[in-house]
Amino acid sequence: MPRMNGSKEQAGLNEAEVAARRTQDGWNEIAAEKPHTLIATVLEVVREPMFLLLLGAGAIYLLMGDAHEALVLLGFVVLIIGVTVFQERRTEHALAALRDLSSPRALVMRDGAVKRIAGREVVRGDLLLLTEGDRVPADGVLLSANDLAVDESMLTGESVPVGKLPVDGGEPLRVFSGTLVVRGRGTVEVTAIGEATELGRIGKSLADTVSGVSPLQRELGLLARRLAVIGIVLCALLAVSYATLRGGWLDGVLYGITLAMSILPQEFPVILIVFLAFGARRIAARRVLTRRLSAIETLGQTTVLCTDKTGTLTRNRMEVAALAVDGEVLALDGGARLEELPETYHRLLEYAVLASEADPHDPMEQAFLRLAGDYLANTEHLHPDWALAREYELSPDLLAMTHLWQAPDRRDGEVAAKGAPEAIIDLCHLSADAAALVMARAGDLADRGLRVLAVAHAAHPQGAGVPDIQHDFEFRFIGLIGLADPLRPEVPAAVAECRAAGVRVVMITGDHPRTAGAIAAQAGIDGGRVLTGPDLAAMDEGTFADAVAGCCVFARVSPQQKLAIVEALKARGDIVAMTGDGVNDAPALKSAHIGIAMGKRGTDVAREAAALVLVEDDFAAIVDAIRLGRRIFRNLRHAMTYTLAVHVPIIALVAAPVLFGWPVLLAPVHIAFLELVIDPTCSIVFEADEAGDALMREPPRPRGAVLLPPSRIATSLLYGAIVSAALVAFDVWALDAGVAADEVRTLVFVALVASGIALIFTARASAADPSGLGHGTAVARWVIGGTLLALLLVTTVPWLAAQFSFAVVAPAAWLSACALGLATLLPLLAARGLLHARAVA
Repeated sequence: MPRMNGSKEQAGLNEAEVAARRTQDGWNEIAAEKPHTLIATVLEVVREPMFLLLLGAGAIYLLMGDAHEALVLLGFVVLIIGVTVFQERRTEHALAALRDLSSPRALVMRDGAVKRIAGREVVRGDLLLLTEGDRVPADGVLLSANDLAVDESMLTGESVPVGKLPVDGGEPLRVFSGTLVVRGRGTVEVTAIGEATELGRIGKSLADTVSGVSPLQRELGLLARRLAVIGIVLCALLAVSYATLRGGWLDGVLYGITLAMSILPQEFPVILIVFLAFGARRIAARRVLTRRLSAIETLGQTTVLCTDKTGTLTRNRMEVAALAVDGEVLALDGGARLEELPETYHRLLEYAVLASEADPHDPMEQAFLRLAGDYLANTEHLHPDWALAREYELSPDLLAMTHLWQAPDRRDGEVAAKGAPEAIIDLCHLSADAAALVMARAGDLADRGLRVLAVAHAAHPQGAGVPDIQHDFEFRFIGLIGLADPLRPEVPAAVAECRAAGVRVVMITGDHPRTAGAIAAQAGIDGGRVLTGPDLAAMDEGTFADAVAGCCVFARVSPQQKLAIVEALKARGDIVAMTGDGVNDAPALKSAHIGIAMGKRGTDVAREAAALVLVEDDFAAIVDAIRLGRRIFRNLRHAMTYTLAVHVPIIALVAAPVLFGWPVLLAPVHIAFLELVIDPTCSIVFEADEAGDALMREPPRPRGAVLLPPSRIATSLLYGAIVSAALVAFDVWALDAGVAADEVRTLVFVALVASGIALIFTARASAADPSGLGHGTAVARWVIGGTLLALLLVTTVPWLAAQFSFAVVAPAAWLSACALGLATLLPLLAARGLLHARAVA
C-alpha cells in the first residue's frame, strides 16, 4: 500500500492503538435481534393457557395410571407443537436469507498506509477516506471534503442528498453510519462505532418498545380461560355426581376429567395456527414474508395505515419530471416526446449532462444521464470525445458546479454549469426582473414537489488561461430542470382500495412539506393539511392528539415524532399498520400493531422490527395482505362457530351416560382424536373459502367488536343442541334395541363425526348460499372425503378399532349411522333460516 508522510493525524492509528480501542469498544457492528432458539420456541408454544390445560390433563391421566390415554393425548400435543416450531423456524430462516446488506468495506489510514478493511474492523479514531459510492461504516467528524454529498434518507427520510461543505470557523460537520456517499470525497475521523452510532442507538431503542399481543389472540385467550373455568367446575360436579350415584371416586374423577377435556377448547390454538400458517403461505406467494403470524389477522382489522414516503410510496430514484425554457414548461410525465420538441430543450439536457460527472453516484446526475440516453443518443448533443479541462465544485458561498470542456471540433471550449436557481442567476448576472421571473417559475415547480436546478452555459477560447473562479465565465441562462422521486405506479390504486375498505392512509416523512403534499396528492392521500415536525413540537398533548386524528400528511418529522404519532393513534383506539424501510422507521414499526418493512431497500434494523416484510417493495401487496387478513377473520369466525357447536354434542355424549346410568360412550382418546385431528382438519375447509369483492368494500371491524359475540355463541350452542338431541336419542334407541355397548359406541361415534360434516355446511352458509353446499371447493371435497376415510378406518380395521374400544359393525349399520349424522343438516338449516329471518325482521 502507498504510504504517506506527515503528521500523526495523516498517518492515522497504529496497530497497537487499534487493538486497544477494539478491546475497549468491541467490534463495529450492531447486534441484530437474535433468532429464537428451538427451546425458546417450544416454551412459547406450551406457555399458552390452552396447551397448559391440555398438558395438565395428560399428566393427571398419567398419575392415575391410565398411561395409554395419557400418552395418546400427549402425543397429539407434541405433534401440534412440532408443526408450530417448524413454521416459526422456517420463517426465521427465510428472514436470514433476506439479509443482503453486509457490513460495508472501509478505506482507512493506518500507520501511514491506506488500507481497505471490513467495516466491522473500524475503531474510534480511525481516519476514513470516503469516495463516491461508499457506505459510511461509522459516525465521524468531517476533517476535509471535496464536493462531498451524502444520501442520509435511511436516517432522516429526506430523499435529497445532503451537501457536506465545511466552513472555516463553522460547526464541524458529521457523517453517520449506514449513509451513502453520492458525490465527491472526504476525510473523516471516527467518533462512534457499533451501538454508539446514531444507527445503533435507534436499533437498540427497539428493545424498549413493546409490541403487545393482537386483539384476536387476547380475545381467544379470554374465551379459553372462561371455558376452562366452566370445564373445571363441571368436572368437579360430574365427579361428585358419579361417585354419589354409582360409587367409586376414582372413576368419578376420571369421567370428570373427560368432561373437562370435552369442554376445554384444545382446537382453538390448533385452528388459529392452521389459519395463520396457511395465510402466511398464501401471502408469501405475493412476495410478503411473515415474521409474526398473528400480524396477518390483525392487518385485516387495520383502521390506519401509516406509510413513509421515500422508498415506500416513491421509488427512491430521482427522475427528470419537467424542463422549463423561455417561459415554457414541459412536463415529461405527460407523454411528450423530447426528440419532437424544440432544440432548446435538447440543449438544456445537453448542458445538464456536461455539468455532471461522467460516472455519477448523485441520483440527480444519474437522472440526467438516463434521460439523455433515452432521447439524445446518436445525436450531436452527447460528446464522448470531449475532455474535461477543469471542474469547479460546489461551495457554501455558491451552490453551483461548473465543468470546462475541451472540444476538439470547435474553436472555443464549452462551459456548463448547474446548481440552485439563485446561484445560476448570480453566475449569469441576470437583471432583477429576469431573476424574479426565474425564481417564480422555480417556485411553481417546487410547489409540484420537484427539486429544481438551473442550467447555464458559456464559451471559453481554447488555449486561453483557465479562470480561477466560476464568475469569470460569461454565462448565459438556459433553463430549469425539475426532478422528482416518482410515485410507484401501483400506489394510487392501492390507496383507493384502502379508502374503499375504510382504512385511513397517513403519510409520515422526513421530506419537505411541499414535496410531501405533492406526493400525497398524486397518491390520492388527503393532503389538504400538512403538518411539520416543528408544528408538532409546538403542540401540547391534547392538541397533538387532535392533530393526529385529523391530519393525513406529516413532513419534516423526526424518528421520535413518528413513534409519537403511532402511539397517539393507538391511544385513540385505532389498529395501526406502519410501513417503512429506513432505520428511522424502526421504532414506529415495532410499536405499531403491524410493522411492514420494505425488504429490498429496507435496512436490517427495519426488517427485524417489522412483523411483515415486502420482499419486492410492492406497496400494492399491502392491500393484498389487508384483503387476506379480512378473509382470515371471516373464515376464522365460521370455523370457531363450527368448533363451539361441535363441542356441545361431545359434552352431551360424555355427561348424559354418567348422569343417567348408561354405558359410557366417549373416553379421552376419542376426544383427543376429535378435537386435535378431526375438528382442526375440518377447519381447513373454512380456511380455503375464497374472499369475495365485498370484503374490501366494508369498513374494518368496529372497535370493541369480537370474533365471537354473544349472538354468535348462542347460535353455535343452538346448532350443538340440535345435534346433541339427535345423537342422545340415537344412543337411547340403540340401547333399548339391545345393541351391545361397544357397537353402540361405534355407531354413535360414526353419527357424531357425520353430524360434524353437517355442521360444516351450516356454518359456511350465507345469504348468497343458504345451504352452504353451493360454494364447495376442491379442498372441501378432499377434507370431507379424508375425514370419512379416517372414520371408516378407525371403526372397521380391527387393530385400529381396538385402540379406540370400537367394535367392527355391519356395513349397513355403519351407513345408517352415517346417514343419520348427515341428516341433521335439515333441522340445522331450518334453525339457521329462522334465526336469519328474525334478524332481518
